[in-house]
Amino acid sequence: MKIIKSDLQAMAVSPKQYPYDELPEIAFAGRSNVGKSSFINSMLNRNNLARTSGKPGKTRTINFYIINDEFRFVDLPGYGYAQVSKAEKDKWGKIIEEYLITRKNLKEIVLIVDIRHEPTSQDLIMYQWIRSYGFTGYVIATKVDKISKANWQKNIKIIRNKLDIKDTNLIIPYSASKKINVEYVWDGFTSILGIEKDQ
Repeated sequence: MKIIKSDLQAMAVSPKQYPYDELPEIAFAGRSNVGKSSFINSMLNRNNLARTSGKPGKTRTINFYIINDEFRFVDLPGYGYAQVSKAEKDKWGKIIEEYLITRKNLKEIVLIVDIRHEPTSQDLIMYQWIRSYGFTGYVIATKVDKISKANWQKNIKIIRNKLDIKDTNLIIPYSASKKINVEYVWDGFTSILGIEKDQ
C-alpha cells in the first residue's frame, strides 16, 4: 500500500467530535500497552504519528487517523490497566461502546493482542462483542520478533483456544519493529475498505 499522507484528524470522547463524512474506517481494540500505536505507526511507515507510551492507559480518547484522504484507522482507548480507577475504566468503556455501536463508517474492528501472552478475560469479552456485531474477528498478534519462529504456532494456538476462534487464518502474527506481515495485513485491509492497494 502506498501511503501518500497520514495525519491525526480528530481526538474524540463523544460522537459530536467524530469526523463527519463517509470515509470508511477500521478500528483497533486491545489492552493498554499491547502495541496498538506501534502497529499503526508501522503500517503507515511513520515513527510517531500514533503516540506510543511506556505508561499504560495513557490513551483516553478515540484517535482518528486519516490516510490518503480516503480512509481512516481508529485507535480506541486501551483497556485492562489495573492502576486506573473503576470510574475511569467505566468511562473509557462507554466511550468505546458508543463509537462501536453508533459509527456507520466502521467497516471492521481488529483485536490487537501480544503473541507472548495468553489473552485475558477482557480480550475474550471484546472479541465476543466484535463477533456478536457481525464483524469478521481478525486478531493481530504483535511482537512476534520477541519469540522464536518455532514458537509462533504454539502461541497462536493458545490465542485461538482462549478466544474460541474457529479459523486460525484470522490470527495474523505481526512485528512492528521488523515489519513482519505488513503487506499481508494491507492486502486484507484494502479488501475490507474497498480501495486499490497500489494506487
